[in-house]
Amino acid sequence: MIKINENFLKLQASYLFSDIAKRVNSHQQAHPDETLIKLGIGDVTRALPAACIDALHKAIDEMATDSSFHGYGPEQGYDFLREAIATEDFQARGCAIESGEIFVSDGAKCDSGNFQEIFSTNITVAIPDPVYPVYVDTNVMAGRTGGAEDGRYQGLVYLDGNKENGFIPEPPEQSVDLIYLCFPNNPTGAMATKAQLKQWVDYALDNKALILYDAAYEAFVQDPDLPRSIYEVEGARKVAIEFRSFSKTAGFTGTRCAYTVVPKDCMAYTASGEEVSVHDLWNRRHTTKFNSVSYPVQRAAEATYSPEGKAQIRELITYYLNNARYIREQMEQLGYECIGGRNSPYIWIDGKSDSWEFFDLLLNKAAVVCTPGAGFGKCGEGYIRISAFNSFEKVEEAMSRISRSL
Repeated sequence: MIKINENFLKLQASYLFSDIAKRVNSHQQAHPDETLIKLGIGDVTRALPAACIDALHKAIDEMATDSSFHGYGPEQGYDFLREAIATEDFQARGCAIESGEIFVSDGAKCDSGNFQEIFSTNITVAIPDPVYPVYVDTNVMAGRTGGAEDGRYQGLVYLDGNKENGFIPEPPEQSVDLIYLCFPNNPTGAMATKAQLKQWVDYALDNKALILYDAAYEAFVQDPDLPRSIYEVEGARKVAIEFRSFSKTAGFTGTRCAYTVVPKDCMAYTASGEEVSVHDLWNRRHTTKFNSVSYPVQRAAEATYSPEGKAQIRELITYYLNNARYIREQMEQLGYECIGGRNSPYIWIDGKSDSWEFFDLLLNKAAVVCTPGAGFGKCGEGYIRISAFNSFEKVEEAMSRISRSL
């Protein structure tokens, strides 16, 4: 008799975005002539940068002849991309990251979910609330939690984000082993200062803990005083893994390319306390379960670091941030308190009511899709997230509809 992993049965009824899709589909069936404006999921809407398209075409042409054809690539990624990442994203900002510490993949979501595989199930995991659901769900699947009670899983340490702390939680008083952080934050758009990250790095050093740091939205950080990498903090090389993505930076949501930074200084421990290289463990897992991102896509990612690519990406980021600024200004004019929207493409709005009720109100009265904050955790109740990923024309129309409906 084939048996299942019963930890999957602990998962709460459905994945947040599946629930949203069901409600949206039902609404569309009931109102077939209505045009919805979707400001819910963080999917980009503008075309790939021209530099990336040119690189893709050139790489595809290489695949058309035997002499320049590329088959399986290095599982960790081609050297040309890894070196560009290390030089441009880290060394240029004073972070001592080497190309050999970069692992190219098909998504930061995949990596942030998969990384927990290399650790014992007998560890204590700290997760912010509200939070991107993949951090929680993958640890539930792995068996590190009990069942869910009142919206939270037994066994996890929840780090409450709220209005009082600006949705940037501080380290817990108790000792934990694995810590998930995300800045700029998804869903709240909050951004930690270097001093706030230093608290977490010091905590991890003191407790021999490891930080999984999701920096998928770092390109949206415009304030020069704010860190774009946790490796800008002294000591982070010893206790932090960083996830990044080309999805929101360069519009690769449908093209798929990301990378994870695993410094060779990072150590984890056996049950007897022996040090083990996290870099070596991840390399073993990566080469066993992953066959690399396609050559054309990696060439397209490399093109983001060209002078043309950098300029085109700046234009994309500026465009979406202008959307975010407009959304925040309009919601504040309507009397709603907001976080995010300045160094982030997300605006976190105090809806002054139940999250799903506010979601339904905007869907049914304004034909605008947002994301209910309660789907991101207990501390998200009462809030909604609006995404800036759409055309400015649709953002303007959406805010006009919302204004009329409220």
